[in-house]
Amino acid sequence: MRALDRKLIRDLRRIWAQSLAIALVLGCGVMVLVLAQGAERSLTGTRDAYYERNRFADVFAGATRAPRDLLADIAQLDGVAQAEGRISFPVVLDIPGLTEPAAGRVISLPAGGEPLLNLPLLRQGRMPDPLRDDEVLLSEDFARTNALAPGARFRALLNGQLRDLTVAGLALSPEFIYLIGPGTIMPDDRRYGVIWMNETAAAAAKDLTGAFNEVTLRLTRDGRPEAVIAALDRLLEPYGGTGAHGRDRQTSHAFLQSELDQLGAMALILPPVFLIVSAFLVNMVLGRLIALERQQIGLLKAVGYTTREIAGHYLRMSIGIGIGGVAAGWAAGIWLGHETTQLYAEFYRFPYLLYAPGGGAFAVSGLAGIATVILGALRAVWGSVRLSPAAAMSPPAPPVFRRGLADRMGALLRLRQTTMMILRSITRWPGRAAVTLFGVSASVAVLVASFFAFDASRAMVDEVFHRANRQHVTLQLTSDRTLDAIEAAGRLPGVLRVEGGYALPVRLIHGHREKLLALQARAEGAELTRLLDPEGRPVPLPAAGLVLPESLAADLGAGPGDVLAVELLVPPREVLRIPVTGVVRQSLGQTPYIRDDALHALMRQAPVVNQLDLLVDTDALPALHAAVKQSPAIAGITLWTDVRRQFDQTLQENLITMTVIYVTLGVLITVGVVYNAARIQLSERAHELASLRVLGFTRFEVGYVLVGELMLLTVVAIPVGWLAGYGFAALMAQGISTDLFRIPLVIAPQTYAIAALVAFWAALASALVVRRRLDRVDIATALKRRE
Repeated sequence: MRALDRKLIRDLRRIWAQSLAIALVLGCGVMVLVLAQGAERSLTGTRDAYYERNRFADVFAGATRAPRDLLADIAQLDGVAQAEGRISFPVVLDIPGLTEPAAGRVISLPAGGEPLLNLPLLRQGRMPDPLRDDEVLLSEDFARTNALAPGARFRALLNGQLRDLTVAGLALSPEFIYLIGPGTIMPDDRRYGVIWMNETAAAAAKDLTGAFNEVTLRLTRDGRPEAVIAALDRLLEPYGGTGAHGRDRQTSHAFLQSELDQLGAMALILPPVFLIVSAFLVNMVLGRLIALERQQIGLLKAVGYTTREIAGHYLRMSIGIGIGGVAAGWAAGIWLGHETTQLYAEFYRFPYLLYAPGGGAFAVSGLAGIATVILGALRAVWGSVRLSPAAAMSPPAPPVFRRGLADRMGALLRLRQTTMMILRSITRWPGRAAVTLFGVSASVAVLVASFFAFDASRAMVDEVFHRANRQHVTLQLTSDRTLDAIEAAGRLPGVLRVEGGYALPVRLIHGHREKLLALQARAEGAELTRLLDPEGRPVPLPAAGLVLPESLAADLGAGPGDVLAVELLVPPREVLRIPVTGVVRQSLGQTPYIRDDALHALMRQAPVVNQLDLLVDTDALPALHAAVKQSPAIAGITLWTDVRRQFDQTLQENLITMTVIYVTLGVLITVGVVYNAARIQLSERAHELASLRVLGFTRFEVGYVLVGELMLLTVVAIPVGWLAGYGFAALMAQGISTDLFRIPLVIAPQTYAIAALVAFWAALASALVVRRRLDRVDIATALKRRE
């Protein structure tokens, strides 16, 4: 082994604690990158394999009643590889052991065998017997949650009658990876499921024998979704087509894609913070080490070592630290990535998991990690290797001290001498102080931005469940009803207030931009469902014109005063031109609003409703549930208290785990920065601190000089970290917001306080660890050290 190699090993052994701190900070950045990219790639691969094996459709469309013969024309469209018609409708279920009514969606199974597209994956039992109309498949999670094994029976309200159905088997489907009911935001395995039923039974229930009301398509490799969707809409228009769409508007796929986009955003936003801090730490530690070995460098040059060899020695040292950090990050990223992917696979109902993070994440993170430590080392190395042997072997010129602002302020405030030493150290070595300040502020920023996710979730809960939606129950009706339905609903048990609503599919067009959405019409003075302005205050619905959520207005490039073309996808199937009269805040979805009387006037029809919002006496809920189970006019029910409970439960399950991860990341940055800064200060100021002991200062007073400077910088760094954290949170909110979720930029005061406390105590603990080493410094040796 060469002499420089032996020196390298000795140096790394001597600064192992500082090297470990740097490696851990660097490893955090590598870990986040490997975790996020690995989970995204694995989930995408699992999803794509599931889609391919079970023939997930590319295009979906609904209609009122289309003849089976039309399928031949649809299959002939350019770009269409397969077309399949089916019958689908919502249904109310009476499940044994469940007091409240459950809801579900019936999907027909072809009489000739398994579906061509969206093939259910049988998990238990068997497919329904085509000769038995009462046998069905159930979605697996719904069946297991309600203890409905094959052979179990339950009742469904079909065609106005309660029918007994038998469970033949349990299944999963690529169409329902994320299964939610109408008007909800979270899966409810207890109260919502999918029922696959023989086509004859489904057709009889909806009077659709020889017809279909949904069609799904698989496209050819060169098929253009936009052209196919336009052609399909033209074919279905005479039969009540409600607008075809691709996978991007299929609820399950859209939610899953939103999650994948968020993982991608995390991989882009978080790792650079750790890498930048790591670069500063390498520069700080290596710079101090080279300063201490100045004479050794001069001797090495004097005996014949070249500048390139010496520079390579110190660069190899930094690369060694980088390799340790990258290896630790890879190991943690693989483990956490697999666990995270497993959780996603269970939550999103994948039947299997293909965990394959791929080499890309490791290559990118490895190169980024090594490049980070090399860049951090370059400045320190360059400053030393330029010296000639004679200059290097001579002591550096002592610093020039002058009375400055800190001295004048200290004299004015009559500060103690130890406090003045702290202020002088900061003002005379501002670069070193800036590195410490930057590192601690980065830690605070990471903590603020991380905990911001919980503040945003709580703000969304408050908006959705308290201020915007104040009803207890929402009923979806089987068809459009006159306003008499509102009076009828008012006679249901325990109902205190009823408000009707009307939702219809439309296509909003503004210039070259368009969106296929459900337009929501509400009555004047509605109090159970309210609109909120961008500041979160309730606002009334204008007497005329459209009101758009902020995200939808941005996507369409429209604002108040602009006129949109509103293509109605229900009779009278006209294109209306309606001005935009307001913009509101909406965290979930992109629902446009209009006054019901204004919409019905434009459509030239009598007022109708197809959903009802109820305020209910909670003591009467059991009686209301029993009445809903018997009502043929009700197609589905949303219990907002249950939706809220599920949302809170899911948030609480993730809260502890994510809190531990985020606090660990923030603490590691603080520890890495403050510990290294303290060790460097102790090394640089050993002579000065030993002199204080000789002059009679106590151990506490000497320790105060060392610890006080670091804690002063920490206190100053905290407000800077708050500002950086706010900007960081704004980037995260913008990066992870989608059409389905709009993340509000809300940071609670306690988040700033928690971030500050975590960083402060981590800094104090790190400084005190080094403070203990001060007691072990040999005073005589420190005083003999040459200035």
